[in-house]
Amino acid sequence: MTTVKANPYTGFQLGALVALRLLIGWHFFYEGLAKLVNPYWTSAEYIDQASWLFKGMFESIAASPGMVTAVDALNVWGLMAIGLGLIVGLLTRTATVAGIVVLGLYYIVAPPFVGLSYAMPTEGSYLVVNKVLIEAVALLVLFAFPTGRQIGIDAVVFRKRPALGQPQPQA
Repeated sequence: MTTVKANPYTGFQLGALVALRLLIGWHFFYEGLAKLVNPYWTSAEYIDQASWLFKGMFESIAASPGMVTAVDALNVWGLMAIGLGLIVGLLTRTATVAGIVVLGLYYIVAPPFVGLSYAMPTEGSYLVVNKVLIEAVALLVLFAFPTGRQIGIDAVVFRKRPALGQPQPQA
């Protein structure tokens, strides 16, 4: 008979994973907040520069003021919700998947491929791998090694409760 440890990670592993979760959470939350408080921010120019998959779809979104408004709101509030979920450890698996999807869309719109250029300035010189892809893979690691049920609100919300009539475990 195999027993399963309540916490499958060593203290160092859990600390490193939680630190990664907090840092990525802060990055997402702050990016959303920075967009929210900037009255001039819009995703229109970024989306309009799409030059890879779904280029036509992104250009049509950028050409529609109503769609841009919806994308802007989803972007701002989505970033903040994902960040907050990661920071406090609430619905961490959902937050990591949502973060991967958002970063995947960012990557598809502006991939760092040879021959593609953008009017907006980019940081550094990349070839296929950029910070967006690295952060998406870091979220994939957090999905594979979830920590919210050890350190976070998920630990309280999803704790196993004994079935009715079963004895309570002694502390």
